[in-house]
Amino acid sequence: MAEAYIIDTARTPRGIGKVGKGSLANEHPQHLAATVMKALKDRNNLDTSTVDDVIWSVSTQDGKQAGDLGRMAALDAGYDITSSGTTLDRFCGGGITSVNFAAAQVMSGMEDCVVAGGTEMMSLTAQMSKEKMAAGLKPPMMGSYNERLQKVHPQSHQGICGDAIASIEGYTREELDEVGYRSQQRADAAIKAGKFDKSVVPVLDDEGNVILDKDEYPRPETTREGLAQLEPAFSKIANVPLDANGTTFAGLVNQKYPDLEIKHFHHAGNSSGVVDGAAGVLVTSEDYAKKHGLKPRARIVATANMGDDPTLMLNAPVPAAKKVLAKAGLTKDDIDLWEINEAFAVVAHKFVTDLGLSWDNVNVNGGSIALGHPIGATGSILIGTVLDELERTGGRYGLVTMCAAGGMAPAIIIERVEDFV
Repeated sequence: MAEAYIIDTARTPRGIGKVGKGSLANEHPQHLAATVMKALKDRNNLDTSTVDDVIWSVSTQDGKQAGDLGRMAALDAGYDITSSGTTLDRFCGGGITSVNFAAAQVMSGMEDCVVAGGTEMMSLTAQMSKEKMAAGLKPPMMGSYNERLQKVHPQSHQGICGDAIASIEGYTREELDEVGYRSQQRADAAIKAGKFDKSVVPVLDDEGNVILDKDEYPRPETTREGLAQLEPAFSKIANVPLDANGTTFAGLVNQKYPDLEIKHFHHAGNSSGVVDGAAGVLVTSEDYAKKHGLKPRARIVATANMGDDPTLMLNAPVPAAKKVLAKAGLTKDDIDLWEINEAFAVVAHKFVTDLGLSWDNVNVNGGSIALGHPIGATGSILIGTVLDELERTGGRYGLVTMCAAGGMAPAIIIERVEDFV
């Protein structure tokens, strides 16, 4: 089986995902995707007529984000018309999955050069109808088929699920606030040290003027005391009737966990930020890279997917990490750096706790609580983040995973290399 190599990664800065507040909120999602595709093309002198496919992730494929963004953005980026493109959805996990699919195509010998990545403009999805955003996951918008599914696998609001997990595990508000505080402090230090500069490319307008060249969501002024004063974000919606039957978000969880008293821990300071952004990863075979004078930065060692309880929704990253480690023939002690997406503080806290990890090598440059979570793009961002840090520190292996709606988690292990294995 052929090896799959990461040649380069690129991402946009993450803009605040609110119209009137975010610098990217008035842009077309194709433009954000095209920005990183063009950067990968220009930085690597990529002959796009040799790109076999573009595999792109978008979670909310509606409105401006519909219509096979992978293909349209490649055309917008000036790629040769022979470069095909497709778009996938694994909810929050799509940005890892697009890279995993690219690796699988290359390792199988079916493709030699694939551009993978993802885009999400949360400023757009916030404007879309709740019915279309829900995609069948929220009771008021369910059709008859989804009503049947909810009876078997009740699926609630992700924030309520986060609170439910924290309640089950007996975590404290202080423990989860510490995750948020740590994320802000580490992201601030990373930005000041220029640790994101290698991957971040500015978003320009048609005249070449800079729209955004740095992440604008972080709040380095965050304090533990300030976090402690924030009101829980999901307590008010937990028990509001959602339909004529009196279904509630908390009730959906209690259908499967009837004795659980859900306490509310999560708020804006320990949950992922709403942002706009895009990221891309260039994946090739060894033969292709050598033929085109490209130098590898990492080898894709193993990938995996895992499902878990869809009612709690957010618990699959731990089993996904164990599965991908087994596939790679590695142990947790072999991993130099871990990236677990901070969808909610409980996800990262449970991940570190259950695997017996140290925060010393987990999310060392902060995470989505500080930097934001552009759903379909985040996984690709994290792959670039861990690769950049492996190169700075001389580490060998990095593992990236994240929770996704429906109770899923994709995972990937990469190995930093300076030449072909």
